[in-house]
Amino acid sequence: MNSRIEVSQNIVAILGSETSSEFRLNRVRESLSLDKSSDVSAREIYFLKLRKDWSHVSEEDYKKLSDLLVGSDTQDIKDKSFFLLTPRIGTISPWSSKATEIIGNCGIDFVERVERGLYYSFTKKIQAPELLRMGNILSDRMTQNVILSLEEIPQLFSNHEPGLVQSIDITSTKINALQKANTELGLALNQEEIAYLYESYAKTNKDPTDAELMMFAQANSEHCRHKIFNADWTIDGEPNSKSLFDMIRNTHKNFPDGVISAYEDNAAILEGHMGKRFFPRDGKYILSEEEVNLVIKVETHNHPTAISPFSGASTGSGGEIRDEGATGIGAKPKAGLTGFSVSNLRIPNLKERWEFKEDKPDRIASPLEIMLDAPIGAASFNNEFGRPNILGYFRSFESKNSVNHFGYHKPIMLAGGLGNIKTEHALKKEVPIGSKLVVLGGPAMLIGLGGGSASSLSSGEGDSDLDYASVQRENPEMERRCQEVLDRCWQDKNNPILFIHDVGAGGLSNAIPELVKDSGHGGLINLRDIPNSEPGMTPMEIWCNESQERYVLAISEKNLEKFSNFCERERCPYSVVGEITKGNHLEVYDSYFDNYPISLSLEVLFGKPPKTHISYENKSERSLSLKLPDEVSNEVVYEVLRHPTVASKTFLITIGDRSITGLIARDQMVGPWQVPVSDYGLCKTSFSGLSGEAMAMGERTPLSLISSKAAAKISVAEVVTNILPSGISSLSDIKLSANWMGSPGKLEGNKDLFEAVESVGIDLCPEWNMAIPVGKDSLSMSTEWSKNGEDKLVVSPLSLIVSGFAPIQDISIAVTPELKKSKKSSLLFIDLAKGHTRLGGSILAQLNNQLGGESPDVECEKEMPAFVDSIHKLLSHRKILAYHDRSDGGLITTLAEMSFAGRLGLEINLDSAIKDEGALLQFLFNEELGAVIQVLDEDLDYVQEALSDAGLNEFVHNIGSLSDSADIAINFQEENLLSLPIKDLLQNWNKVSYEIQSLRDNPDTAKAEYINDTKIKNPGLSPKITFSVPEKIDLNSSRPRIAILREQGVNGQNEMAAAFHEVGFDCIDVHMTDLIDKRQNLQDFQGLVACGGFSYGDVLGAGGGWANSILFNEELRNQFGDFFQNENVFSLGVCNGCQMLSQLRGLIPGTDNWPSFKRNISEKFEARLVQVIVKDSPSILFKGMKGSVIPVPVAHGEGRVEASNESLKNLDKKFTTISYADCFGEDTETYPLNPNGSPHGIAGVTNENGRVTIMMPHPERAFLNDQYSWCPEDWLNYSPWIKLFQNAKDFID
Repeated sequence: MNSRIEVSQNIVAILGSETSSEFRLNRVRESLSLDKSSDVSAREIYFLKLRKDWSHVSEEDYKKLSDLLVGSDTQDIKDKSFFLLTPRIGTISPWSSKATEIIGNCGIDFVERVERGLYYSFTKKIQAPELLRMGNILSDRMTQNVILSLEEIPQLFSNHEPGLVQSIDITSTKINALQKANTELGLALNQEEIAYLYESYAKTNKDPTDAELMMFAQANSEHCRHKIFNADWTIDGEPNSKSLFDMIRNTHKNFPDGVISAYEDNAAILEGHMGKRFFPRDGKYILSEEEVNLVIKVETHNHPTAISPFSGASTGSGGEIRDEGATGIGAKPKAGLTGFSVSNLRIPNLKERWEFKEDKPDRIASPLEIMLDAPIGAASFNNEFGRPNILGYFRSFESKNSVNHFGYHKPIMLAGGLGNIKTEHALKKEVPIGSKLVVLGGPAMLIGLGGGSASSLSSGEGDSDLDYASVQRENPEMERRCQEVLDRCWQDKNNPILFIHDVGAGGLSNAIPELVKDSGHGGLINLRDIPNSEPGMTPMEIWCNESQERYVLAISEKNLEKFSNFCERERCPYSVVGEITKGNHLEVYDSYFDNYPISLSLEVLFGKPPKTHISYENKSERSLSLKLPDEVSNEVVYEVLRHPTVASKTFLITIGDRSITGLIARDQMVGPWQVPVSDYGLCKTSFSGLSGEAMAMGERTPLSLISSKAAAKISVAEVVTNILPSGISSLSDIKLSANWMGSPGKLEGNKDLFEAVESVGIDLCPEWNMAIPVGKDSLSMSTEWSKNGEDKLVVSPLSLIVSGFAPIQDISIAVTPELKKSKKSSLLFIDLAKGHTRLGGSILAQLNNQLGGESPDVECEKEMPAFVDSIHKLLSHRKILAYHDRSDGGLITTLAEMSFAGRLGLEINLDSAIKDEGALLQFLFNEELGAVIQVLDEDLDYVQEALSDAGLNEFVHNIGSLSDSADIAINFQEENLLSLPIKDLLQNWNKVSYEIQSLRDNPDTAKAEYINDTKIKNPGLSPKITFSVPEKIDLNSSRPRIAILREQGVNGQNEMAAAFHEVGFDCIDVHMTDLIDKRQNLQDFQGLVACGGFSYGDVLGAGGGWANSILFNEELRNQFGDFFQNENVFSLGVCNGCQMLSQLRGLIPGTDNWPSFKRNISEKFEARLVQVIVKDSPSILFKGMKGSVIPVPVAHGEGRVEASNESLKNLDKKFTTISYADCFGEDTETYPLNPNGSPHGIAGVTNENGRVTIMMPHPERAFLNDQYSWCPEDWLNYSPWIKLFQNAKDFID
């Protein structure tokens, strides 16, 4: 058998063995307009560049390499029509970096680099032009090339001589040279900035270089300098004394309490609670009692997401994560949020009457393409990095009349979150002269050039090639390695970091100068010391590219060795690239050409070009009337529930890991049926105690087209009504991030922006003592293009997205929208709008393409602080059973979602709420502020008295109760006005999610989930516990040592260690490098647990790189083999650790029937709370648990068991430890109850003696009850999973 394909003298190719699934091939056929019978095949192909001394390579070596890459038995592509999709020529993919590293770690020393492509082949003969056309349809222009011949493959590995720095001749051509460079380089400088630069250089008698100009453009872009927010304003001819930024700062000046750092760093820092943080120090996991402060940040990545949705959203999330980690002198990202606003989706199988024909420029993705790919990109980065995404929003909006076209052709892609930081690390340290400048993370690559400038332009305004060049590519596993280094630094008693800055817009050309400037000194950089994967780049490209997953740090020379040791242990690349020097000059020396591509005063770079001036004139406002249906019908309700803004967001949620870290107390999913209706996210401060952190979002952007002031205030207020059930103590505890998107200079953009900022910065937030210590603006939210000679313009509404964060004293008092079917109870509607029922900007108006009417507004400015106090009091006394606010879709949506969460019918009586039947439509569909709470009838007087104390007694209405019927009945004066079957409501509400999943995922699993989510008569999660769960664990003196084993990319070690620590183990942090370098040996441990995550980014198969690095290393292979043979120790593998250990079955006795773990049947990452039944097996970890049905989180992309029929029978008989169970506690293969399609529902197995157990679910993320998104109310501190960990301790004892 030929093990390879010869490409050239030192390049070979290996075809992968796995082909695309049939439904994926059908998608290919559809894209290429081929009929379903067309014979097309798709599989991976690997290209390997061999080292210069490759001639000694034997056939056995090639066979070893092919086995590692899981090569096909047939290595022949001759006589076939085919095309290849390869990484873009001139780039190195993140996959390549990791795969090359795995190959090296496996002892294969003859491969210099490996790249991966996709091989599409056809049985019929197809001519080259047609193949090229097909390839262009399937390729991503930003990241891929189409190749028709293997002869072109050497280009992938070609190395070019370094490019030259370019000087811009202003000596002879004066300012015109700068004008020309501005256009050709895509600098996006305005005329005042060009004049400033010309004057500055003219004084020095020096021509600028392209590197200096690009650096200046990034440092002074709207993206980085926020020129509009710092601008001077003139209104109606009168100068205004405050800038927009002044008005935002006013909120913090008015109420600085609880804020440690504002406007000074990558993120804001808020005061948190004391807590016992759990982390490794000097290799051993410890509890550290300390102040656990909050780091908060929310970013946008709109332009890149419009151009390349997956990578744009992925790097948007990654960039925000870096902002948190680089706060102070090192912080820990903890939980994330994501948001999207796009124009009408126009789903092919769900065409709605409010949608009109799409019109957009070719260079940007369609709204549907964005929502198919961007959420996966954002989720993938969070998943692989190991940050749970527990909050989000999604809005679809587009409106067009004869004059204006409004929408989100340039989408909003929002990425944010919260982290934790020590008090002593909140501020940067002094950076003395001589401090070393270090670049931490991946190498420079020619991607993302000029992103800061590009994001400051309207979509369509720049050159399309520059558009594509400005988008970055993601490598979350590298960022995880960087964060592990940062973690080692902040966990150390002597943090070696003096100063840290993430590398984002502008690349090193922005990050290094900012660090040097803030040091108060100058800097000298050695350009060729910057890690670089593409030697052909020019100095400008090396300096200014936006390769991701990098940080710049200042480290004192005395601490450099310690920092280096941290990096080497984590296999995290780093380089000392320069040092802090005396003066205020920045010099970048190029040793290759012996010149200085950059030699510039920091005063010029960060000087003050002429300030921006903005003005507007107030005009008389003309309001448009609304024309809406006269009557309310079931179909109107169904349409509202089908609107993407209102509809279920399941398709956005289950792709994202929400249980990683084990510190999540509340995600989007609610109740036994896991319905996505929670409006807040909630974290635990630490594994012990009741304190935590909450976050929520608010936005109502369509209202801006009526009143930007009202829209802004409603957005702030919606944060309050969303975060309220988390248990916040007072209104002023909430600190806000304000993200402003708009188009100043377009239509009424100037006026809308100023009035919106003023309404919250001067009026509402000071009134409520709410500070806005952090935020972001993106003020180029328009799309311009020409078509057939006609100029086109789509402008977004002025869009304020507000995110709120607050410390929580007691997370146990939090409630959700899940109605409780317990004792007799009532639903109280709290009308915070005080009787107003304005429909302007509502979903109902949008369904009817109506822009007019009156906008909802905040009517409860005086009452809101007391209302928050009252709700907190009621929660503290356990007087509220369920809570849900009124928002998009109106009160009818609030009631429907509460009904969904509890699978309960409602009997609604509106006698006290409306005067006559004619008010029904406005009452049900207005989107004013308000909330519905469920309270016990016996508590009604107490609750109403508390709300009366807030001044709201007149506006609290008892509107009904639960019913045994499967519908929502709306009654008025003993007459039924509407009867809405819950099943019909669920089917409409879930329709958008179903249709998008059908396009994006396996359509069969999409259908199965739709059926499951719209069922009425099933009990949902139904635990059954066959053993007693301890209320408290008595720890004896014995503390056996357990190796918490991880490889690069593993991210679940902390919660795993916490679970074993809880039952009395000494948990030791063991990286694979510790075993390789002999700092640790497995013989010193009584237990070993391989943790979850994405080792090597799941390159070469989930767990494959990790396993092969053991199997191909003789010393490691023997060490692991000896451990598995030892009958006095135990091993556990969870998720990625399960996948890895399954591939070590040859070293583990009694594993002849063990399966492999393959891609989920849905072909997507699955993150859910499911339940498993414990089987009868010899596993020492499941002793005494047989027959129990226990909910457990899952989060994996490759969890489907694959084994021979004989092995499956044997597993079933004896070695299956747990299997996925349906709501009746029976084994199931039905998706999504079985999230991966494993036969017989197999979720975990053990070996013959029961000492080695592997499983895909995550018990370590649910050993405490408050780690669940839902569990029975009678469960106390520990969940039933604590017994698994106790069993491990009992086995050792």
